[in-house]
Amino acid sequence: MTGNYSLRTMLRPDDIAAVRNLVSATGFFSTEEITIAGELVEEALLKSTEAGYEFIFAESAEILIGYCCFGSIPLTRESFDMYWLAVQPASQGSGLGRRLMSAAENTIRDMGGSRVYADTSSRPQYLPTRKFYETIGYQQAAHLPDFYAPGDGKIIYCKTL
Repeated sequence: MTGNYSLRTMLRPDDIAAVRNLVSATGFFSTEEITIAGELVEEALLKSTEAGYEFIFAESAEILIGYCCFGSIPLTRESFDMYWLAVQPASQGSGLGRRLMSAAENTIRDMGGSRVYADTSSRPQYLPTRKFYETIGYQQAAHLPDFYAPGDGKIIYCKTL
């Protein structure tokens, strides 16, 4: 599902289920993570900007094919976390992830941000994710062994905008 798509930032109530479905379809995330992805959308709908989460959605024929969620890191001046980036499997490799990240980075710049952090797993399954971040200019800033579970470390990437 590549080709024509549009980006939007306005949240809608149906985004809660759409995000959960998208995150689930990737096959990368646990049940708990899928639930949390939807909860962030729900919190942002309830609290608006006070929630601290920004979203960019990519849609094709009104179907969610990718999204990212990011926000300012509390108690920092210019640092942002990239909380979620997910693209439907049929659209992976199409440049959509790169476009979502670019749009998020532009928004972060506009919000006064200068550094973006993205966390991912050290498991072999996440090698394509780590290569993606490196390809778009992120550098490994830290590796925390056994962070998520024994044998599953946390790798933190950073990009200076």
